[in-house]
Amino acid sequence: MKVLVTGGAGYIGATICSALIDAGHTPVILDSFVNGRREYADGRISYEGDIADAALLDRIFSGHADIACAIHCAALITVPESVSDPYRYYRENVGKSTELFHQLVEHGVKRVIFSSSGAIYDDVPDFEVTEDAPLNPRSPYARTKFMMEQVLRDYTAAYDLKAIALRYFNPIGADPKLRTGLQQKLPTHVLGKLISVAAGREPEFTLTGVDWPTRDGTAIKDYIHVWDLARAHVVAAERFDDAFEPKSEKFSVINLGTGTGVTVREIVTAFEKVLGREIPKREAPPRDGDVPGAYANAEKAARLLGWRTERSIEDGIADALRWDEVRDTILK
Repeated sequence: MKVLVTGGAGYIGATICSALIDAGHTPVILDSFVNGRREYADGRISYEGDIADAALLDRIFSGHADIACAIHCAALITVPESVSDPYRYYRENVGKSTELFHQLVEHGVKRVIFSSSGAIYDDVPDFEVTEDAPLNPRSPYARTKFMMEQVLRDYTAAYDLKAIALRYFNPIGADPKLRTGLQQKLPTHVLGKLISVAAGREPEFTLTGVDWPTRDGTAIKDYIHVWDLARAHVVAAERFDDAFEPKSEKFSVINLGTGTGVTVREIVTAFEKVLGREIPKREAPPRDGDVPGAYANAEKAARLLGWRTERSIEDGIADALRWDEVRDTILK
């Protein structure tokens, strides 16, 4: 199967492309390379440009009329940045995605898999959210994901299109074969910042928010290995029609998570155990847009797609540490 992957040269998108290749499929990458890495597209079919560029999409589909599915990963994803520059987030994530979906319909693509986010959920008493849990996106970033789900609901109701919104939680780790990983040396993700401190690139790790109503006061999250996340996209593409309940539906929402909540303090403890030593750390107030967190009930993914996570949080930490050792030899 040939699959268009927007943002296919980013951390998650490139790992999805590797998983597609390992499963015998052919990814076609569309990436602006603003945040993506050209090294991740080497040896793969790739196009440089904007997801809203109709002429570029015409060229892609003229060369690959057999594209059977689109996986839309391209987006800006940093919560504090979205708070300080919401215009850019709404323009890039909402405006351009809306045009992309229009172009996919125009080119006869009937299957779309959208990278959504667990950040759109509201707080619930036990922090475990099903796909039917109340929504309350509390940052511009999260609201862009919520808005795009609504756009897809409307598109699937009006056009010959079916869509799956995969609500991610917190990806960690790297491709176990070390083809891809976090490209930034100073990332904003929790594990990336822990590694930066361990490597001496940052002086200390900051626990932002220690008074949330969780078991230890720090935010609770669902840390999923990026390879498990990538596998889920492959399964969703292969078993696309199984993702709808009932089968007559045209839009489906599915959580991707481990089903286990882990606090920030707990991931710090796990990191130090895998690393074999403690790292400097301090506590601070929450950042703009931070929330107490949630973790996924992942039973729908298991029931409809037969997908469950296979890798532990320690696996994710160990793979991320291995990636940090080789990143500079891969990313020039």
